[in-house]
Amino acid sequence: MPTTWTPDSWRSRPIRQVPAYPDLAKLAAVEEKLRRYPPLVFAGEVRRLKAALARAADGRAFVLQGGDCAESFQDFTANIIRDTFRVLLQMSVVLTFGASLPVVKLGRMAGQFAKPRSSDTDTRDGQTLPTYRGDIVNGAEFTAEARVPDPTRMETGYFQSAGTLNLLRAFATGGYADLHEVHRWNLGFVARSPLIERYQTLAHRIDETLAFMSACGISSATTPQIRETDFFTSHEALLLPYEQALTRVDSTSGDWYACSAHFLWIGDRTRQPDGAHVEFMRGVKNPIGLKVGPSTPIEDLLRLIDILNPDDEPGRLTLIARMGADKVERVLPPLVRAVRREGRRVVWVCDPMHGNTIASNAGLKTRSFDAILAEVRGFFDVHAAEGSWAGGVHVEMTGHEVTECIGGAHGLTMMDLGERYETFCDPRLNAEQSLELAFLVAEELTARRLPLDRSPAVAAQ
Repeated sequence: MPTTWTPDSWRSRPIRQVPAYPDLAKLAAVEEKLRRYPPLVFAGEVRRLKAALARAADGRAFVLQGGDCAESFQDFTANIIRDTFRVLLQMSVVLTFGASLPVVKLGRMAGQFAKPRSSDTDTRDGQTLPTYRGDIVNGAEFTAEARVPDPTRMETGYFQSAGTLNLLRAFATGGYADLHEVHRWNLGFVARSPLIERYQTLAHRIDETLAFMSACGISSATTPQIRETDFFTSHEALLLPYEQALTRVDSTSGDWYACSAHFLWIGDRTRQPDGAHVEFMRGVKNPIGLKVGPSTPIEDLLRLIDILNPDDEPGRLTLIARMGADKVERVLPPLVRAVRREGRRVVWVCDPMHGNTIASNAGLKTRSFDAILAEVRGFFDVHAAEGSWAGGVHVEMTGHEVTECIGGAHGLTMMDLGERYETFCDPRLNAEQSLELAFLVAEELTARRLPLDRSPAVAAQ
């Protein structure tokens, strides 16, 4: 790997998952326009996230990453943003209590517009068109006009991301994230759940803790940390012209930052060590993620770690394992063992969604809640056996009561999928399923919790 990096050095590398823009001059004009726009996130925010992820790498924090499979230009409303943010807050409170650790909150929001695809074309009723690659590239409608990649969509994506970030910052610091209010929402969830008896014990323990804190004078009025929270954004760094156009030099350090989001990740389809996406990501100073699937060779993983985090900087690299419930306990251990043997400090996060996608009888993609939970538990089991820290979960979810994943306490079946199946891409957990997963993961964390003096980081000293 050459040592010289520039924001455009990826252009000389092999690239996958790239849209075939028919008008390159139009593409260049949009890129030039985006280069003049203000950054969406700032270097100081990014460094704060990296510090939080460094604590997760040491077993002193837990990561919750969640949001839409692919954001839609059509669904750009305050209510949709608010509802997803609210469910993530509810999940984080439960996980914080279960782990007795701070939870790093990462939304798949304000930029998750591009999607990798398994084929460049889509054929229906004898007609073949370019595949839908997310709203930032082309339209989902199956028409020749909609499916043409249009670079002006990048500008729309920028402005929608800016609007989303503006609202998220207001929610995070303006009182909407008040811990007492979030807990009240959770009590409402518990009261609605068919598993109320299972969840009410944890909910009441949180209630007692908040009451004790209030009696000690720790309240929203006296302590900003009770009414405010840190919330960061993330998306897959797939559309490199967009990412390069929003890359900026930090005036305080002289380092390059990708300013489209606080955290970016490389997908399983674009993790080639000599590829364009790895080349771009190795040069920005953001904390970054790398999807690790069942087809990832150990030697490739170690090489990628060397490329993406050569200085072994804590908090720089998060490995997002997406194996499938039936593979995680067989495929993940050698990878965890190899990384641990090399002494590399990474955050391991479980993506229990992408390896558990199945087709319904009607041809709709879905996921089983039981399989999702089984992969999370298998992920925890592997790390416990290997003496490593299971550092977080990464889920595709929404704040709406969609019917896209089967199972859960309310017993959604294949027959229910048609009621509110709204995703353009992959199926998401709905609000109730997301909260149920958080309560069940909190139970796992409580049962497995180690004293801080026996955490993996301390034990290795």
